[in-house]
Amino acid sequence: MTGGRDRLGRRAFVTGAGAALLAGGAAGPAAAKDTGSAGAGPSGVVTSAGGGAARAGAGRAGPTGVVPSAGAGTAEAEATGAEATGVASQAGAAAETSADTTAAETSADTTAAEISADTTAAETAGAGAADFEAAVAETAVVDGPLPGFHPALEAALTFPLAWGTAPVRDFRAWRRAARSKVDELLIVDREDGTPYAPEFGEPVRQDGYRAQSVTLSLTRHERVRAALLTPDGPGPFPAVLLLHDHGAKFDIGKEKLVRPWDDDVRLASAQAWAQKYFGGRFVGDELARRGYVVLCADALGWGDRGPLAYDQQQALASNFFNLGSSLAGLMAREDARAAGFLAGLDRVDARRVAAVGFSMGAYRAWQTAALTDAVRAAACVCWMTGLKEMMVPGNNTLRGQSSYYMLHPGLPRFLDFPDVASIAAPRPMLFFSGALDPLFPTDGVRTAHEKLRAVWRSRHAEERLRLETWPDLGHVFVDRMQDEVFDWLDRVL
Repeated sequence: MTGGRDRLGRRAFVTGAGAALLAGGAAGPAAAKDTGSAGAGPSGVVTSAGGGAARAGAGRAGPTGVVPSAGAGTAEAEATGAEATGVASQAGAAAETSADTTAAETSADTTAAEISADTTAAETAGAGAADFEAAVAETAVVDGPLPGFHPALEAALTFPLAWGTAPVRDFRAWRRAARSKVDELLIVDREDGTPYAPEFGEPVRQDGYRAQSVTLSLTRHERVRAALLTPDGPGPFPAVLLLHDHGAKFDIGKEKLVRPWDDDVRLASAQAWAQKYFGGRFVGDELARRGYVVLCADALGWGDRGPLAYDQQQALASNFFNLGSSLAGLMAREDARAAGFLAGLDRVDARRVAAVGFSMGAYRAWQTAALTDAVRAAACVCWMTGLKEMMVPGNNTLRGQSSYYMLHPGLPRFLDFPDVASIAAPRPMLFFSGALDPLFPTDGVRTAHEKLRAVWRSRHAEERLRLETWPDLGHVFVDRMQDEVFDWLDRVL
């Protein structure tokens, strides 16, 4: 379904880079400025081949070439220098989704979001983990690594650029070298010189804070609409870049963490998600009431930039790779740029900016802290492990689809996940995990925590690192965990 209505009656589009790449086309450069009104939804739509007329976003160049794709529309892409960067225009390939049903729930590629709301209480108490693992084992198409070559490749992963293993003995020099390697293997270029050109929506007064939309350029290829919450009072305030999870639920992104104030359909979906994973709370609104400016944007494929269908993720990633670019690299770059934008707001104290996320959002939080010094602290809930310990039969990382948002080809030849997170040392970092979380085996969490602890200890900053496993919890970020994170932020910022 492209350019149609979703099952909730709303217009459903995959926007920007995602739509063009799913369509598989090529195009001319995107315009530098989006003249659409602040707070608007997708700025343009191209219907699928055989569909109706197209509506182009203001200021965008038309397609210079059309490549038909089965079930998809036309697409645009821009080549910069020798590398195709995966520029995208507005195009089709939207997916039907609803608040209670996603393609993932019938897919063999099972994820945490596929556990029904009926099991939430049991999982929170720890009783649902065994059922979850049984469901994964029963439905998995790929039940482990391919035979023959995997053991040799795994043995070759020694992470030679990790702190303590690398020949570089000066920590600041190591941080520069490690960050440079990550930068290189993201594939997607930095865009430090691209103007954000923000357009702010009208503020809406809430309980102790103001909510508004802001539309900005995180890259030169696409305008992105984010939620911005500002506490009452004069400021400047501490701030949090809030990063949403994956969950195989694409109809909402930023709305998983910030209560939508202008869309009743998304509100119903968001409230169900908050009840399932966040103890009924909206984390962003809680932070704003506590005096934090909050910025939260959709990653490509979610909310205003989607919704994707579950099995479109791999196709989207493949198109990025074919264009010499990377889906995971794009998300990493956009998150770092969002952190820079937030730190630069007049209402924000740039010395007190943190990144906070749950699940894939936690991955994004420590990755952003590694990539930019605009983030002075990070709280990461339910995403930290050792790579080798994660690559076990049945784990999502071996199946494709969702894993492509967190897959940087070649990086494991140099650094493990905790090694990348350690680039942020000795800044304050918090890592929470659930002992009953089926997505992250306890031995992987233990390995990662040991590596992280060794790095902060080497900097005489172990008190700035908080590592905690909650023995009775699974893959959740419930209210008592949130309260601990909020109190920690108050202390470290």
